[in-house]
Amino acid sequence: MTSPRYLRGLLAASIALLISGCQSLVLGYANQGVRPADASVVYDTERDLSLDIYKPKDSTTPAPVVVFFYGGSWKTGERAQYRFVGERLAESGVLAIVADYRTYPRTTFPGFVEDGARAVAWIHRHAADYGGDPNRVFVAGHSAGAQIAALIGTDASYLAAHGMKPSELAGVIGLSGPYDFVINGGYEQVFGPREQWSRAQAVNFLGGDEPPFLLIHGTGDRVVEARDSQELADKLKNNGGKAELVWLAEAGHIAPLAALHDPARDPAVMQAIAAFMQEKEAETASIPPHGGN
Repeated sequence: MTSPRYLRGLLAASIALLISGCQSLVLGYANQGVRPADASVVYDTERDLSLDIYKPKDSTTPAPVVVFFYGGSWKTGERAQYRFVGERLAESGVLAIVADYRTYPRTTFPGFVEDGARAVAWIHRHAADYGGDPNRVFVAGHSAGAQIAALIGTDASYLAAHGMKPSELAGVIGLSGPYDFVINGGYEQVFGPREQWSRAQAVNFLGGDEPPFLLIHGTGDRVVEARDSQELADKLKNNGGKAELVWLAEAGHIAPLAALHDPARDPAVMQAIAAFMQEKEAETASIPPHGGN
């Protein structure tokens, strides 16, 4: 009989292939047996962009909301490949949103970040319609998706286009994210003219009014340097912000994502995410209602 440990090891090895071009095959495997989304909504009719909604079960109060952006080097990916993320977050009591965004060559920077901001603004307006709490909207992402999430939480111009501010977000959750990275190796076309490259780096937009950040990174990541998360955390704190940094010892680039599929691989990932959201819930609960003493 095949042991659960062996199957987890096989899955981990398979998910590692995500960085070697077998993305569709591996994500298809990761989604076996995963339920479809509870709803799919077009959030941007002009660009034909949609998001999937996963509702928590047996929730009697408005649930925290997590808008998740997948990775794929800003060139690949689609929301249906990340059903396992939506299901895992919903199982933890979250109204989970997995949103599509335009990738290269359909768009270049900052197009995909603008798409992300539209998705966040849409769910902020409609969270209550699906049982979510619009005052507890978290933005999350893995790899390229973490770069998108981080910019939405730091560069105020993206949410300002929709009448929002980064400080209105409950928090940002970055998994293996690039926040101060060198643009080379074929990514020059993705990020457009050199004079705008600095705008792609979240570390360049810290003014002290950012939401809290949770950054999770493997120390053995060879795709995105772990120092990116350390640098962003340090700069957030130095500017008066809040940042929690969780290291996964000797883990690689895909480790935080694999932990969303199988929390037993790295229990610290889901534990940190749950604690991060609970802390925000406690802060919200401690604020007296208008007119209170």
